[in-house]
Amino acid sequence: MNYIVFDLEWNQSPRGKAGEVKGLPFEIIEIGAVKLDSSRRIVDTFQQVIRPAVYRTLNYRTREIVQIGREELQNGMAFPEAARNFLNWSGGDSIFCVWGNVDLSELQRNLRYYGMLGLMKGPLHYYDVQKMFAVQYEDMKSRRSLEYAADFLHLDKSDQFHRALSDAEYTAKIFQTIDMDIALAYDSIDVYQNPKSKTEEIHTVYNGYTEYISREFGSKEAAMSDPEVLSTHCCICGRKSRKRIRWFSVNSRYYYSIAECPEHGLLIGKIRMKHNDDGGIFVIKTIRRCSLSEAEMIRGRKTRLTTRRRKKRNAGA
Repeated sequence: MNYIVFDLEWNQSPRGKAGEVKGLPFEIIEIGAVKLDSSRRIVDTFQQVIRPAVYRTLNYRTREIVQIGREELQNGMAFPEAARNFLNWSGGDSIFCVWGNVDLSELQRNLRYYGMLGLMKGPLHYYDVQKMFAVQYEDMKSRRSLEYAADFLHLDKSDQFHRALSDAEYTAKIFQTIDMDIALAYDSIDVYQNPKSKTEEIHTVYNGYTEYISREFGSKEAAMSDPEVLSTHCCICGRKSRKRIRWFSVNSRYYYSIAECPEHGLLIGKIRMKHNDDGGIFVIKTIRRCSLSEAEMIRGRKTRLTTRRRKKRNAGA
């Protein structure tokens, strides 16, 4: 098995949202990648500039950040050919590694735009090196820039940032420092291609929390009436746990609950409502242990929301 550490540079509409093409908010203009063998030794690299076909003029932010000249872009390869070359070079037995959780979804979105999404079957397990850097070196929750991590590890910074290959090389060097026990314990799942049926739903146990990714539902109300979505099983032993605070919404996307396992104590549940590019709704639910103070904070939040909503209803009556 190989590890494919890759980075993308992309452009967007120079006219902002008004000029955005449906289904393609970001057009990839460069792919850079490093191939590592099973021992995480660098064995090959890939780099390809892509000739823009949708947003032919660079957005001002892209011009400021990405150091790719007009002539280089005009001489680039068409995306379909570049994407096929990249995926063929990557190989079918590889696991993707990226800095953050965006590039893999954008690659699939660009593939879909060109009718090529069948080349990557999802949902995809991958390694988010940014997250792993936070787990190993900081507080698990921080999300640092690539340059920050390079400085933290005292890496040679002779190559410029914001070119796809050099950013992939920096990411690969950081990935080489990550303890593989951390990598295996904190792999990620990209859900651009989300589960479509009950049998495709995903239940994953991580170090300290569980994650459930549901099939699609017709509405948020349908999702929040599903027994599997509403269940709260202990993230340590898997035992069904008694709810202390039932699921409640803090906005249109997030729901929280508090439950208690007889053996492992208080648990906090979080549900995120997700929409795919077709408008389908699915759920990502995480459950982890929590402290009494966290539970009381959630209780207070629910009380304030209930009071505010009651006042709003009374004012409209």
